[in-house]
Amino acid sequence: MTQTLLRFSLLIGGESVEAASGKTYDSTDPFTGSAWAQVPDGGKADIDRAVQAARDALNGPWGQLTATARGKLLWKLGDVIAREAENLAELEVRDGGKLLREMSGQMKGLPEYYYYYAGMADKLEGAVIPTDKPNYLVYTKHEPVGVVGAITPWNSPLLLLAWKLAAGLAAGCTFVVKPSDYTPTSTLAFASLLEEAGFPPGVINVVTGWGPETGAALAAHPGVDKIAFTGSTGTGIKVGQAALQNMTRFTLELGGKSAQVVFPDADLDAAANGVISGIFAATGQTCLAGSRLLVHESVADELVQKIVDRASTIVVGDPKDPRTEMGPVSNEPQYQKVLSHFASAREQGATIAYGAEPVEELGGYFVKPTVLTGVTSDMRAVSEEIFGPVLVVSTFSDEEEAIAEANGTEFGLAGAVWTKDVHRAHRVAAKLRAGTIWVNAYRAVSPSVPFGGMGSSGIGRENGIDAVKDFTETKAIWVELTGNTRDPFTLG
Repeated sequence: MTQTLLRFSLLIGGESVEAASGKTYDSTDPFTGSAWAQVPDGGKADIDRAVQAARDALNGPWGQLTATARGKLLWKLGDVIAREAENLAELEVRDGGKLLREMSGQMKGLPEYYYYYAGMADKLEGAVIPTDKPNYLVYTKHEPVGVVGAITPWNSPLLLLAWKLAAGLAAGCTFVVKPSDYTPTSTLAFASLLEEAGFPPGVINVVTGWGPETGAALAAHPGVDKIAFTGSTGTGIKVGQAALQNMTRFTLELGGKSAQVVFPDADLDAAANGVISGIFAATGQTCLAGSRLLVHESVADELVQKIVDRASTIVVGDPKDPRTEMGPVSNEPQYQKVLSHFASAREQGATIAYGAEPVEELGGYFVKPTVLTGVTSDMRAVSEEIFGPVLVVSTFSDEEEAIAEANGTEFGLAGAVWTKDVHRAHRVAAKLRAGTIWVNAYRAVSPSVPFGGMGSSGIGRENGIDAVKDFTETKAIWVELTGNTRDPFTLG
């Protein structure tokens, strides 16, 4: 019997439309490996239409709203998302294979981002600036940067969209959104809620498309004023290069190879739990994954044994089953990439403490949670972002060595320090080169706390108070107060 696929449409200028080409592609459920939804295969022509619709909204109804009115719409959007949270969670599970229990919690927390920035929309105040010139009144204004192209990844698509959208809407920008090829449906479903929330047509447009061409067209579009991208470092570099051709501003939230540093005085049970959370939750498919464990040599065997014992009991299976603790890898290319790391780890001489093999009896794209010991810095598993449930374990003998090893990577997204010594906690956290450091914890985020990376982990920050200003241009206005003329050939 042929399964009927759910059908979704693009949103351009407030209208649900098909791709200009008339083409579609199927979205695959990573649990079953079967197609379950059909989405438009948009291209450059659709991006052109969407950018123009966003520009028209910016110059029209949306641009005429007060900041207070924008804040009220953001709050209403949060309310609508809260009502639809379970449906949105189920779509993300079908598309991406993450656990329903995780995505349900994530979607229930999603409105908080829109509420947070709803309250900030009318707090974007300028300043009156004293200068060395007494005959001038000088003040500043924060104006929306304009049309924003948001390009989002296949892990947590709506959460990572909110990190861009909520702040940008508060600032008064309009958007063209390009979700990942592999997880487009939740973003398209989200777009269908915008009219109910009261947003004017064209404020948010969503274009899906298979392959790199659609996202590339958005990144390089001369009508876009800013690109906000989350994804791999390699793709992020290409996006930044394309944006620079038009002097388009951009923020890039990229990959990571984050270290969890465990000192001998740490609570090892808590540290083991934090390591499990950091690398095996979400099947390791998160940019902030704590994929490197650096543990003091005196407690390494004990901690690794605790981690292996727990890894061996992790329930791998149907992401919709509330008992499941780890779902499938999200898509076929990523599954093959993880398998390739299993093979190279063996070839390069790593010790397989646990896992490093597929779970073939489940079908789909399942692998075992994996712990690798006996690793060296030249191994692929140590230097490359795997984006899967693979932990590499190294040891250190003193604090200086731990810090050097933790910082011995091109990435700098996140990290953790596990210790009961408050002095050491602050001392080491200050020396780790990463955008987020947790102390005796891992994998916690909030709309009020900035997130972003250093080095190859990206440029710029999302979330927090200052993120709104990244979606604005600061304009300085000089008002001459005397009415007198002056020498036109001298600097005023």
